[in-house]
Amino acid sequence: MKISTGPRLGLYLLLTPLLLTLALLILFPHLEMLNISLRERISYGVYKFSLTNYGEFFTEPLYWITFVRTAWMSILTTVITLLIAFPVAWYIAKVARGKTKGMLFLACLIPFWVSELVRTYGWMILLRETGVVSNFLQWLGLVDGPVEMLYNDVTVMVGLVYTSMLFMVVPLITTLDGLDDSMVEAAYDLGGNGWNALWEVIVPYAMPGIVSGCIVVFMLTLGNYLTPTLLGGKDSLWFTEQIFTQFITRFNWEQGAAFGVLLLILSSLIVWLGLKLSGQSFRDTMSR
Repeated sequence: MKISTGPRLGLYLLLTPLLLTLALLILFPHLEMLNISLRERISYGVYKFSLTNYGEFFTEPLYWITFVRTAWMSILTTVITLLIAFPVAWYIAKVARGKTKGMLFLACLIPFWVSELVRTYGWMILLRETGVVSNFLQWLGLVDGPVEMLYNDVTVMVGLVYTSMLFMVVPLITTLDGLDDSMVEAAYDLGGNGWNALWEVIVPYAMPGIVSGCIVVFMLTLGNYLTPTLLGGKDSLWFTEQIFTQFITRFNWEQGAAFGVLLLILSSLIVWLGLKLSGQSFRDTMSR
């Protein structure tokens, strides 16, 4: 009996663009970056295998302090984004009805119709010394003169949370929308209060969406360059700035590639640890 290869051939044709994209834009560039990071330039066009680029990272305090600081602020940004996005997603998914639900979701989406650069400059206009907030505080008489609110960690955090908000809200809405209201009602019928219903029913059900949103937000924040640079200024100490400096300013591609590999390893380890702590698998998280 001859088996038709039509469906199998169709599947291969459908997967070919995806596999080519993953290979050409993700796999091969990362392998080449790893290869570059393991080279030491002896003379023009002449290299040798070396771990010097990684050794310099650990021997120079500025590099690893910035590395740890970036990881910590990225985790903190992810947590703050989750705390803000969860009640917003709950209201849109379970409280709002009809056109109100669609309008609220659209309100979350509209700011992301413009580029990150434009949105970041918007924050700069609001928070700079001669900006809207400073002038408003002076008009109220709360301050005696202009107030500079840029170029500090709080401002960077505000910008990062704002930039990442949609990527936390969407998976939470998608997950919470499938929660049966009777499950929450059952928690109250069994003698629980709002806190019990939240921790025993809502959060466990929404965990795949929480983990999915946290992974996306953390990865975007960790690799963000524009927002920390513009809102934090030259002293923001974000690790992507160190990578940019090595590649573009110093033309030291070997060192920049090593920093990129270290950032990739860090993000992968923290995501893996987050999945282990939450008891979720990557497949279940991405399928919800």
